[in-house]
Amino acid sequence: MSEPSGQAAAARDKGSQSPVAQLLSGLRWGRLEEPLGFIKVLQWLFAIFAFGACGSFSAETGATVKCNAAPKETTAITVQFGYPFRLYKVPFDMPDCIEDSTAKRVLHLMGDFSAPAEFFVTLGVFSFLYAMAALAVYLRFHSLYKENKRLPFADFCVTVSFTFFWLVAFSAWGKGLSDVKGATRPSSLIASMSVCQLKTAVCNAGATPAMGLANISVLFGFVNFILWAGNCWFVFKETPWHAQTTNKESSAEQGAVDKQ
Repeated sequence: MSEPSGQAAAARDKGSQSPVAQLLSGLRWGRLEEPLGFIKVLQWLFAIFAFGACGSFSAETGATVKCNAAPKETTAITVQFGYPFRLYKVPFDMPDCIEDSTAKRVLHLMGDFSAPAEFFVTLGVFSFLYAMAALAVYLRFHSLYKENKRLPFADFCVTVSFTFFWLVAFSAWGKGLSDVKGATRPSSLIASMSVCQLKTAVCNAGATPAMGLANISVLFGFVNFILWAGNCWFVFKETPWHAQTTNKESSAEQGAVDKQ
């Protein structure tokens, strides 16, 4: 009598668990020790680092303008910029340096580098989502992943696609970042102000923008490319293509042994 009652109690305890608890209890955490699971965790993490570093970046550049005409004021110009790097929409005030006047004109930085930056961030977000979904399938429904041959094939195709996209993304964003640095250095800011080209004012460069976080985002993009490229092999091993290749090699070896 005690055994049926114990089974009934266990069934009641299982039924009383929340759906989230039941889902977590079915996860096979040991799969994370295998290359396929471990690399997916790294893909998930570095995707966050990549789009987080690029999407949260902001910096400032500046210069000082000292007018030669009365009242001979010195104006400190500070310009803040950041993601998505549509610099042509970033305004700053330039003094006219006209005698007995404090009027200013509104100018803008030059350049639009939003395309490579937004592509980089968007790819990072989609990589994060796919890696999280693939991890859920691999940890919770690994038997289905093994039995259904379409899932490894689809995973392989998506992994190859992300590898190519990361190669394009980090290369394009690296070039875009180089252009952003050129457009936002203080010397470029001075060159864009007409008063600095005349004898009506003396212009000096301000602080150079700190681009460390943006540089790191490019590095994270490269790491993501390496991770996805390396994962192609481990995903390929789960596809029927690898099984067919292995069977052919085994048959060839067996045939060579039989001839001997």
